[in-house]
Amino acid sequence: MEDLNIQYVNMEQSENMEKHRTEDFSNSKTLVVRRGDPFKIGVQLKGRPFNPKTDSLMIKVMLGRLYVLMPVTFSKKTSSSHWKAYIDPQGFNPYKPSIFLSSPASAPVGCYRFQLCVLSQDGKRSCTYGKFILLFNPWCSDDAVHIPFEDQREEYVQSDSGLLFMGTAMNLVSRPWSFDQYEPGVLETCLNLLQVSPQHQKSQRRDYLNRNNPVYICRVVSAMINCEDDRGVLKGNWSSDFKEGVHPSMWTGSGDILKQWAQSGYSPVRYGQCWVFAAVMCTVMRVLGIPCRVVTNFNSAHDTNDNLVIEEYYSEKGQKLNHSKDSIWNFHVWVECWMNRQDLESGLDGWQVLDPTPQERSGGVFCCGPAPVKAVKNRRVDLLYDIPFVYAEVNADIHKIIMSQGKVVSFSKDTERVGSFICTKAVGFPRFQNITGNYKCIKSPTSTLTSRSSIISEESTLSREGSSKGVSVSLTLDKSPVAGEPVRFMVKVMNKQSVAKTMKVHLNAQAKEYNNSPSDTFWEVHGFTKLAPRQVMVLHQQIVPAQYEDVVGDDLINLAVVLEDVESHERVLASEEINIASPQLTIQIADENSIMPNKEQTATLIFTNPFSNPVSGVLTVAGAGLIRGKIQFSMSPLRPGGRVEQRLTFIPTMVGAKMLQASLSLKNLNCTIRGFKMVSVNRK
Repeated sequence: MEDLNIQYVNMEQSENMEKHRTEDFSNSKTLVVRRGDPFKIGVQLKGRPFNPKTDSLMIKVMLGRLYVLMPVTFSKKTSSSHWKAYIDPQGFNPYKPSIFLSSPASAPVGCYRFQLCVLSQDGKRSCTYGKFILLFNPWCSDDAVHIPFEDQREEYVQSDSGLLFMGTAMNLVSRPWSFDQYEPGVLETCLNLLQVSPQHQKSQRRDYLNRNNPVYICRVVSAMINCEDDRGVLKGNWSSDFKEGVHPSMWTGSGDILKQWAQSGYSPVRYGQCWVFAAVMCTVMRVLGIPCRVVTNFNSAHDTNDNLVIEEYYSEKGQKLNHSKDSIWNFHVWVECWMNRQDLESGLDGWQVLDPTPQERSGGVFCCGPAPVKAVKNRRVDLLYDIPFVYAEVNADIHKIIMSQGKVVSFSKDTERVGSFICTKAVGFPRFQNITGNYKCIKSPTSTLTSRSSIISEESTLSREGSSKGVSVSLTLDKSPVAGEPVRFMVKVMNKQSVAKTMKVHLNAQAKEYNNSPSDTFWEVHGFTKLAPRQVMVLHQQIVPAQYEDVVGDDLINLAVVLEDVESHERVLASEEINIASPQLTIQIADENSIMPNKEQTATLIFTNPFSNPVSGVLTVAGAGLIRGKIQFSMSPLRPGGRVEQRLTFIPTMVGAKMLQASLSLKNLNCTIRGFKMVSVNRK
């Protein structure tokens, strides 16, 4: 009788990856599947047919030095908690048996090897080897990361592009971002991130065993996105010197960062700031199969002394001073991941805050979370992980203090500004979703989502208000500022007493980065005004483009007014931090309803110069699944009011919703103009 041998195995990559919703990882040479669901391995035998009565098949599945050895049975009954290998008796081919391998829904994720052996009755054996990548499975109800709605799985796991929200709550800026999880090499780099981690280097066995738990994976990744304690992906930089690397605002996607990190032998990429850290972490999470979304908290507090109070100091002329270690970032970006929290009491499943930006240590390491959003809202600061820090970010009070000759001359408190608006990208649409109510109790119902008055509460307006015994003052913008137009605002002053008053008026504007105290004053007005008893007076002011263009691009403006009663020296302050919306790049696509893979398309990019001076720069276009790499064009000087159109052709390679994005980096202004277009690529 001829010997029974295995000629080869067929990993049935196309069929398996379609069933496991991993077909977009087609650049991977290795089969990619999700835990908790079976996948098929085709076996080609030679010599003689397989005889179930005298022959047997054994399979050994290995993750590092961990392994499971199991017989291949003819029973289709599987277990959600154990590995199982079986042959479907129906359609059994003794020369080409198909083996189904099923992992438990709690299996560790990673790159597995397997050994398949056929054993004859006479003791002879023939073996072959293979490998596969196992990911979390949000489609499997037994998986800890199961999320029950298909549109959310498409958005938070499969979508390879999104929007990051920046600016201010009153004037949101939507920044396109390419998560790039299906780009060549990104999957492998995300898996290697786990291998490079200190946890894996310290104990491979313990690390592999813990990889079944999304809580563990999230903490490892949160620490590995920054490089403060390990060979992490990104080096943060909040200075003004980026000569040794890339300015954080120049990144447009995660792929370039992850590839550079891998190609450098896992040396940190320079540089990142909060939105870059968060967006790269979102990519890693989605690759691993954990539902993830990027979240922006506007007016985010960094409370260094845990007293839930942020002090802000001003001079008597309205200039903001750098006197406090505490700070408020105009916006701060983190991620939320969806999972069950089997390590905590019931009721805390769902979205969890994770923050890879290195701010404070957690368990001795620069990472943050996972903190259940529900626990943050309910102030459960006794639970894991880092809930007090996140709670302060969205709930601290602000104490505004006016200093004169080293003494405090005025004090006021703002309990609404911190965490005034928290948002993420809406499911399936290129716009924001207000999730403030997930984190904190909203004082009144919101009627619209377009003004801050609706975001905060009924009594709030597009203004900041200060009040004393004698006088109240408010600072109100006419509308959200737009580049190329004057910043118009009014100062409303009310004499609350029955005596006339003479007031000193100090108006001050300073440029500032989103996370820092303002720089020097670039615009100011000083004067006097007289108030009759009980009089209400409105002062109209404006800052023209020529006054702000040199100092404001991606930065913001701290605008303040201080009133001083000449007789009593009583002072009152109102302030507002604003951003000026950049002009948009418009992208038009011909025949956008008939876009198909491998068919050439044409896009036209349009820009009109709203600035008071000629501008020139470099236009960069990218789009995962649409364009390989990046395409760049030089833009010649464009006069004020001038319009330029740039045509380009592209050939889509992937189906689904894809993002074509463009950025114009201006040479003579601290400004990058951005635009994006969602492209629906249909199957043929």
